[in-house]
Amino acid sequence: MASSSALRELQRELEAKANDLSKIQKDISKNHQVRKKYTIQLGENELVLKELDLLGEDANVFKLIGPVLVKQDLAEARANVRKRIEYISAELKRLDTTLQDLDEKQNSKKETMLKLQQRAQSLQAGKAKA
Repeated sequence: MASSSALRELQRELEAKANDLSKIQKDISKNHQVRKKYTIQLGENELVLKELDLLGEDANVFKLIGPVLVKQDLAEARANVRKRIEYISAELKRLDTTLQDLDEKQNSKKETMLKLQQRAQSLQAGKAKA
């Protein structure tokens, strides 16, 4: 009887760890989606900066604000795009760090679950012999 209650306790613990692992995997998936969005935005902004760099200093630059195109200074437009690129790059670095932490947590949970499964199997094997 003692081994069956220990086995049930191990199974409950295993379920809890499985739920934790599932949450971590959802967080990893969400992180990848956000990272993909930022990567696309970074590419778009780098392309815009290249286009702005091709323009002469006397070129007209317009910014879309709502339904209206507003004339903008070329230097100001370049500065805004550079700031946006810096921000997006910083966010990507933050997401990479978060992803690395989540991967470490995921691996730790998997190892813990494996150990719990092995303990449960050895308890079942011992119970089967008795």
